[in-house]
Amino acid sequence: MGMRLRWEVLETALLSDNWATLKKTKLRLTLSDGTTSDQWRETYDRGDGAVILPYDPVRRHVLLGRQFRWPAAYRDDPEPFLIEAAAGLLDADDPTDCIRKEAQEELGLVLSDPVFLFDLYMSPGSVTEKLHFFAAKYAAGDAQAQFGGVTSEAEEIEILDLPLDEALTMARDGRIRDAKTVILLQHAALHLMPEAHS
Repeated sequence: MGMRLRWEVLETALLSDNWATLKKTKLRLTLSDGTTSDQWRETYDRGDGAVILPYDPVRRHVLLGRQFRWPAAYRDDPEPFLIEAAAGLLDADDPTDCIRKEAQEELGLVLSDPVFLFDLYMSPGSVTEKLHFFAAKYAAGDAQAQFGGVTSEAEEIEILDLPLDEALTMARDGRIRDAKTVILLQHAALHLMPEAHS
């Protein structure tokens, strides 16, 4: 690749170490033409995560959750209850173990064989998190719970068993606005259940 930018860390300062770590770093960037630029950058390190899309190829359904999201409410979003694929931080877990646990806690779904799809940086301008994407098959009989979430964490998640076509429409018309979920729905339409894609 043609990029020859080099960087040197000049200084790092801790801004916050509460739920995650926020640091500011002074970098000296050397561009390909030899010019240098000193810049401050902030990075938010909350660890890596995993996300899963359970899909039912027989009924052409997907299993998602709707939950309250404070950052959306903070922005005065009129609908701060976002529809999302089940996800969580890895902590010390392997991504596959993490996503099994999250699927059970958030969706009431016991998964034996989640399939790894890919991993992506979700907001590389300032957030260090890399998200590991998974999919797994489920059947109508597996999706009986109405609510999920960890009660001790005041987490309440409404479980939605939706036709894929409806979920794709919801992504197009703005009812589903979570990036990781839209990516997984598009992947499902293109690769997991392509005949459902219109």
